[in-house]
Amino acid sequence: MAGRTQHALYAQIDLELSWSEDELPQVERTKHVHGLHPYLGKYIPQLVEVSLGRYFSTGGCIYDPFVGSGTTLVEANAFGSDSIGCDISVFNCLLSRVKTARFSLGELELRLRGALEDARRSEGDARVATGPWLREWYAPRALRELLAYRAAAERLPPPYADVARIILSRSARSARLTTHFDLDFPRTPTRSPYLCHKHKRTCRPVEEAWKFLARYTGDTVRRIRAFASLRTNCDVAVLHGDARTIELPAQPTGVITSPPYPGLIDYHEQHRYAYELLGLLDRREAEIGAAAAGRARTALTAYVEAMSHVFWNTARQLTPDARVLIVVNDSHELYPAILANAGLVLEQRITRHVNRRTGRRAGEFFEDVLVCRLL
Repeated sequence: MAGRTQHALYAQIDLELSWSEDELPQVERTKHVHGLHPYLGKYIPQLVEVSLGRYFSTGGCIYDPFVGSGTTLVEANAFGSDSIGCDISVFNCLLSRVKTARFSLGELELRLRGALEDARRSEGDARVATGPWLREWYAPRALRELLAYRAAAERLPPPYADVARIILSRSARSARLTTHFDLDFPRTPTRSPYLCHKHKRTCRPVEEAWKFLARYTGDTVRRIRAFASLRTNCDVAVLHGDARTIELPAQPTGVITSPPYPGLIDYHEQHRYAYELLGLLDRREAEIGAAAAGRARTALTAYVEAMSHVFWNTARQLTPDARVLIVVNDSHELYPAILANAGLVLEQRITRHVNRRTGRRAGEFFEDVLVCRLL
C-alpha cells in the first residue's frame, strides 16, 4: 500500500503542536532546566507551553500524576500557575524538585564549586565499599572520583545537596564503561577500544569522572540561572507516591500529563546508576507499564486497570470545570476504556507529529493529545 502524501499527512495533524527538527532544534527542546539531566520519553516543553495557553488560565493549579522529569511543573510555573506533581520514582521526584526550586543563585554557584573542590581534595579517602553493579560499570578511577563527589555532596546543606546529587547522577551516566554512542541503552560494560559510530574513529571507554563533574557543575549553574529569570512565585509541590492512591494538597484546576506506555521503558532501570550511587528507594514493582511487564494481553489488561485507578483518583480531586490533557500514543486503543472507568469524557483528540521522543527511532511517529472533562 502506498504511503500517505505529505499533504494528506499534515491535513490530519495539529501543526501548532507539531514541529520539524529545523523549527525546533534540540537546544530549544532542552532549554534551561529542561536539559538538567537526560531523560528518555519526556515530552517537549513547547507542547506543554502551547497547551497551557490554549486550554488554561493563569492563577490555577496544574497537576501531573506522572511527573517524570518535571516538564509540566516547570512550564506551569513559568506560565503563572501553581502545580503539583506525583511520581512513584524517587529519582524523578528529586529531579523535578531541583528543576523547580528557588535558589540564591550566588550561593548556589559558590556551594557547587566548593563541593567540586572538596571532592578533589578528598579523593584519596573515597574508598567506600560499593556493590557489584558499580564495580562492574565503572573503571576504578571513575568510581573513586564519583564516590568522593558523593561524600562532598552529602556535606552540603539543603537544597544545594540535591542539586549536587543531580550533577553526580548526570556525571555517572556519562562515566560508565560503555560506548559513546550507546548511553541510552547500554547492555554490557565495554572495557576495550572500539570503533565509535559517533566520532568515526577508535575510542576507549571512559576511565575518569572529573571532567564530567566539572562540566556539569558549570552547565547546571547556567541552566538554573536561565530559568530563574522566568520562574514565578507560584507554588510547586512534588509528591513521591502512587498516583492511584495519592491525596493531593490542593484542588487542581487542570491536568497535563504523559503517562508511561505499556512495556516500553523501565523508568527505574533507566537511572540505575543514580539508584546505586545515591542509595535511593527502588519501587519499580509498583511502576505502571514497566518494560519487564511486556505487552501481552494480561499486561495490557493490568495497564488499563492501573491507569483507570490513576485517572479516577485524579478526577475525584479536580475542580468541576477542570480539563484533563493526556499525551499518549494509544496504539492498543486502551484509553477509551480507561477514560470511561475514570469518569472522564473525551472532548477532542488532537494528533501531532513527534520528533525523537524516545531516543533512537526511525520513521514516522505520532501521538494524540486527549482533551477530556469530567463526566
